[in-house]
Amino acid sequence: MSIRPWVIVEAPDSRGLRKVVVGSKTVGSAWSLRQLREMLGRLGYPEDLDMEDPASVCWRGGGSETWPDRAGRRRTVAALMMAGMLASMALNAVIGWPDAIGALTFAQRISGALFVLSAGVQGAAAITVLDYCGKRQRKGSGAIVLLGVLVALATDSLLLFMWLDEREFTPYLLVFMPLWCWSVWALWLLVRERSWRGMHRPKTFAAGVVATSLLTAVSLAYSTMYQPAAAPMRFILKAEFGASRADHIRPFLHVPLTLYMKNAGGIPVYIINDDYTVYGRSAEYTEDGDRLQEWKRSLDENRAEDAERYVGQLEFTKISSGRLYRPGDWLDVGQEFALERVVQIPVNTEFDTINVVLQITYMRKDRGKLDVVQFRRPHRSWDKAAGRYYCPPERCGEELYYHGRVRHNNNLVNVTRKPRYVTAVWSPRERPLYSISSFHFEGEVARSEEKRDVGRYGASTAYADSEMSVAEMLSSSEADGD
Repeated sequence: MSIRPWVIVEAPDSRGLRKVVVGSKTVGSAWSLRQLREMLGRLGYPEDLDMEDPASVCWRGGGSETWPDRAGRRRTVAALMMAGMLASMALNAVIGWPDAIGALTFAQRISGALFVLSAGVQGAAAITVLDYCGKRQRKGSGAIVLLGVLVALATDSLLLFMWLDEREFTPYLLVFMPLWCWSVWALWLLVRERSWRGMHRPKTFAAGVVATSLLTAVSLAYSTMYQPAAAPMRFILKAEFGASRADHIRPFLHVPLTLYMKNAGGIPVYIINDDYTVYGRSAEYTEDGDRLQEWKRSLDENRAEDAERYVGQLEFTKISSGRLYRPGDWLDVGQEFALERVVQIPVNTEFDTINVVLQITYMRKDRGKLDVVQFRRPHRSWDKAAGRYYCPPERCGEELYYHGRVRHNNNLVNVTRKPRYVTAVWSPRERPLYSISSFHFEGEVARSEEKRDVGRYGASTAYADSEMSVAEMLSSSEADGD
């Protein structure tokens, strides 16, 4: 008969797990009598070992019938802990990956990389949950799970804070709101169990984890709220008339018009709307005019705040209107574009001057990404086949609508806001319009929301204008004829 070492079964710990010592060596832990027999069987003990024989087994803190493990509760906690960790990992990866690989600014790439890194930490923590909610054979498993939960709480709190700023419904709300509640529950559970125990210098580790989580949250918040305005936008726009030429067949003057733009700033932009319009100005001339009275009249008529003593009753008539650039195309840093047109003016015109106004509306590419394919497609407001873009001509006239989804270059904004769209309206009769908002040709949008989104995406309009007297045009055409 072989003599085997004495088996000692220690008292149950707070979770009902009992440590098993054979001789002087700890060989494992058991949740139940069945697990104890399996463990001893692997060590060579007979299957029918008498567990009540004090010569073979020593029971401390309870006999062979004392197994206080609540397996159902333990497995439920482990399942919830792992599910929350995996869901938080997936959410952080979805948020961070587009910014980490595709953001235009360094701050946005850092923000994306931090989210991807946090997803990696939570993935490791999810695997470690199996050990921590199990027999805890690795001393640092509790600390790793605690780190994953703190990272989840920091990122979910940031998402919740950003959502509270505008409180718009987004499908991601159904993810990060429950995850925030889960992270609070998981943190309470881990702190109650002092999960950092077993680590070398646990207090130092806990302080470091808290400090790291706070710094990560602050860094993410800063990179999210920061708008990269260090590189100001600057455009060079020109609209110039050339020397006119007389038509030898028809009583017209052909006036060359050169339109030019250049992105002289440090950020590439999308051109979301543009227009050039040529006006003919007619006026009444008097020998004794009241300059102050004319100035007041110009204000009442929302015209330019200028006044001439001998010029009054100004009227502006559209002669020509058109587009300079295709909507949705972008203009890179240093890129320039020029267009030449010819405007026809009757020789016996009543206009005294010819004016041209050039305007372009742009959106910074470092703030958002426009769905260019969708936005470039024009929709005719007068065409019933246009569906939701149709608007009765008696109400809207004849307009072209350009409409496309825009996504912020910081993906944190996209997941905490409703979808945003860029809308541009162009018509040869009316001035061009644009909007960036949640408007999707359904319902209405508050003016304050539209103004906020226009600033968020860095949209603005640049202008250039030029004026030439008809007398000078006639003179140059006569000189050319001579």
